[in-house]
Amino acid sequence: MLSYLSQMPWWQALAIVIGVVALMELTAYAAHRWIMHGKWGWGWHESHHQPRTGLFERNDYYAVVFAILSITLFAIATLTGTAWLFWVAAGITTYGLLYFLAHDGLVHNRLPFRIVPKGGYLQRLYQAHRLHHAVDGREGCVSFGFLYAPPIRDLKAQLKRPQPGADA
Repeated sequence: MLSYLSQMPWWQALAIVIGVVALMELTAYAAHRWIMHGKWGWGWHESHHQPRTGLFERNDYYAVVFAILSITLFAIATLTGTAWLFWVAAGITTYGLLYFLAHDGLVHNRLPFRIVPKGGYLQRLYQAHRLHHAVDGREGCVSFGFLYAPPIRDLKAQLKRPQPGADA
């Protein structure tokens, strides 16, 4: 049933997956900044900026939307025998797994164990997302990426700058 996947060399498949993961980070950044923190998407995302009272929050609908997209692409790829589309779906799924582990697991402790990074990339990612949540509401937040984190000193400097429309 998946024999069509052998039509493409492994290195091309891997390149597609890695490229899609990178594109997903750009897509997630844009969606987080302009949809989730915008008027249209804040209704779901606001729950993520409030204390969670149960296992799930309304913000988790975004994960469901991307999962449906990925499942649909897997189905179309399998029905049509389109190898590259299968690997695009695999890239979206890989990004989703990395997002879940880094964001929900590491930063928001939604796994049954807790990891507190002591240095390097994971600590920067953790700190950047904590700074994202340092602001009440949807305006004035920093660091909208999920797998990329700008330098912490830059984010702290952004938070200190007066925000447009804020009372001085």
